[in-house]
Amino acid sequence: MNVLCIGDVVGSGGVNFLKENLSMLKKLNKIDVVIVNGENSANGNGITPSAAEELLNMSADVITTGNHAFRRREVYETFDTCEFLIRPANYPKSAPGKGVCILDFGMTQLAVINLLGTVYMENMRCPFEIMDELLTDISTKNIIVDFHAEATAEKRALAEYLDGRVSALFGTHTHVQTADEQILKQGTGFITDIGMTGPADSVLGVKSSLAIEKMKTKMPVRFDFADGVHQLNGLLIEIDSKTGKSTHLNRINLQK
Repeated sequence: MNVLCIGDVVGSGGVNFLKENLSMLKKLNKIDVVIVNGENSANGNGITPSAAEELLNMSADVITTGNHAFRRREVYETFDTCEFLIRPANYPKSAPGKGVCILDFGMTQLAVINLLGTVYMENMRCPFEIMDELLTDISTKNIIVDFHAEATAEKRALAEYLDGRVSALFGTHTHVQTADEQILKQGTGFITDIGMTGPADSVLGVKSSLAIEKMKTKMPVRFDFADGVHQLNGLLIEIDSKTGKSTHLNRINLQK
């Protein structure tokens, strides 16, 4: 099973750049499943129903999110009604939506789990404990985790904790692709962060001048997404669907 995981899509520019390249990537790599982190896919931050619909219409099988999942109130109902749009599983149970999506292909299944880190981020339930609970109810061996977290150590620690129990864990949130992809000892694929799909000449997708102003003056600044050259970051994961182990990882980094 070939799974393509796309790093945080930023704004309409990132959505359009993904749309321009996704079909080519799917054909070139014989992709079976596409997972897209879309928590910043709407202009102005967050995700909206229309942004989610656009991602799904371009062949995204599952949309994961993160700490901006509920930034836009109009998407709350979509989290409840769309089974392919998920939010971190360690949000309170009262939050809209769910944290797991299970894709059924008849002969095999793939579970996609979304989690939020707790180091330098919001005070959520422990992701380690949440995973222990979730894995007791998932029957398939093919499991991929999008861990939306700030701290590299927390991402690595959770991957080591889950080694041999999930197929792969990839990090999102920092918008910077790391070069540490590897298959751990018990067969779990891991990368600290798969990066960002959005404007390359920017500070994490934001116009550089605005980010600099914010950091230099410490005053409130309204952020806008940058224009110009765009990039597409992601990770291709090859899974042995019989064992649930990762067999090959390949970073994706397109820019034009």
